[in-house]
Amino acid sequence: MIHLVLGGARSGKTGFATTAAKTYSEKGYQCVYIATAQALDDEMNDRISRHRSDREADSLDWITVETPLNLVETLREYAREDRLLLVDCLTLWLTNHLMLEDSPTVFTDCDCKWNDEKQALLSVLTELPGEIYLVSNEVGCGIVPLGEINRRFVDEAGWLHQDIAAIADTVTQVTAGLPMRLKG
Repeated sequence: MIHLVLGGARSGKTGFATTAAKTYSEKGYQCVYIATAQALDDEMNDRISRHRSDREADSLDWITVETPLNLVETLREYAREDRLLLVDCLTLWLTNHLMLEDSPTVFTDCDCKWNDEKQALLSVLTELPGEIYLVSNEVGCGIVPLGEINRRFVDEAGWLHQDIAAIADTVTQVTAGLPMRLKG
């Protein structure tokens, strides 16, 4: 089953998905945490370290896979009937792809590559066995950001969420730690 978990920054979306993983773990599922973050600066390195510590303190025996770009291949490799895959998060994965080139024309240069990656993800999700939790930041509820790169990111994230929501079995919005089921 495909589960999409959306929420703003520090909304509790990862905690919600982790709680679901604990439930599946009790049923005998092996849990795989697929991290998409890249430590491009000290602040992000601290965030990644904090997430690692949180998982180590967790009662689950996580398999952790760090994959900033090759999400589709990682999902194919780790998906099994008796596994729960938790991807945290899609918006970081999107960012990694959109920023592959350091250029003012980054989007026109990588449009085809990003669209191919997105289509590959949508295709593979419907084929995978087991439980797949996809955590992502809902960024389209605020003001329209300044700058082409920022607006493009918000647009692409929104389109990605809509496409995944269309094929997902469940969609949950988490706000202030409170989950609200939108689908399923």
